[in-house]
Amino acid sequence: MLSIALAGKPNAGKSTFYTAATLADVDVANYPFTTIDANRGVASVRTECPCLDLDERCGNDRCHDGTRYVPIELIDVAGLVPGAHEGRGLGNQFLDELTNADAILNVLDASGSTNAEGEPVETGSHDPVEDVEFIESELDAWLAGIIERNWESVERKSRSPEFDIDAVLTELLTGFGATTADVAASLRELDYPDDPIQWTDEDRRALAEDVRARTKPIILVANKADIADRDTLERLQAAADIVIPATADGELALRRAVETGVVDYDPGDNDFDITGDLSDAQQAGLERIRDVMADYGGTGVQRALNAAVYDLLEHVTAFPVQNETKWTDAQGNVLPDAFLLPVGSTPTDLAAAVHTDIAEGYLHAVNGKTKRRISDSYELEEGDVIKIVSTAS
Repeated sequence: MLSIALAGKPNAGKSTFYTAATLADVDVANYPFTTIDANRGVASVRTECPCLDLDERCGNDRCHDGTRYVPIELIDVAGLVPGAHEGRGLGNQFLDELTNADAILNVLDASGSTNAEGEPVETGSHDPVEDVEFIESELDAWLAGIIERNWESVERKSRSPEFDIDAVLTELLTGFGATTADVAASLRELDYPDDPIQWTDEDRRALAEDVRARTKPIILVANKADIADRDTLERLQAAADIVIPATADGELALRRAVETGVVDYDPGDNDFDITGDLSDAQQAGLERIRDVMADYGGTGVQRALNAAVYDLLEHVTAFPVQNETKWTDAQGNVLPDAFLLPVGSTPTDLAAAVHTDIAEGYLHAVNGKTKRRISDSYELEEGDVIKIVSTAS
């Protein structure tokens, strides 16, 4: 399961975002370090279900009338403060929680109602543009510190006749969540001395920054967009590659309203219907959320998760079946499973994701939409329905 982490300063709204996306109960309060240990739960990304091509919907619990929700892991990391990479505010512990995340959502208070330390201040009194590069800088400095602290060991190993600097650095950095391919790509990109004794602080910092960018890509979530100044939001959108305006409070209010049966809404919709009786205050609150959704195409919570998985990490959704005609498994369930795989994945990669036995006994695959056999090198596309033919049952 892909893992997306929420990071940012205290009081930016990470725990509210987490609760809205997972409906898990966590402490939410307006003071620093409400979250100490990371919360882990299941959220979803949203895509079209292939059952839209059928006469009837599939009936899967994760399909809402043709909208399919595919599970991912969501991690809510405690708030980070400036100097976190030096251990300030238990920063090293909190940064370590990000090690196994595939991507990071930097949840930022776009309203300017928290200062540089994450403490509550008057709305608009802090410029959130100053916080755009905060998480990236802390992560880069933290990883550079890890490399620096282990560099003496790298230098000792260089005295061996069999020393291979690429292999040694790969061993060091895979502990950070980098793959061998990630480290190899970074080393190809950088110009560095073969002798580690000749490396400078700038060389180590450049390595840290490149590896972090490859292994922990970041999307900026401009939270509290409902009370943020529009000019500030425009400046934020100009300050980063991907910026998602969001109201985590609004998403949570809608999800709770759905639970009580007074609102019809699916996460990621750009509007909602009121289906139950509400007080005047509740009605007014929901209409304010509707106004924000009209401005930004939704609350931004689902959009941020989708952007992380489908845009930043470049994944596609594939649906394995046993019957390529009815799109069912052995029990007759229609489109029972959905798997997220990197762009460029093949049927053999899908087989491995389903089960190692299926992969080991792999024979060939059939495209359920065309009913034609496909090559082992076929690159899966979003929404593909694939039958894996294997010697494994």
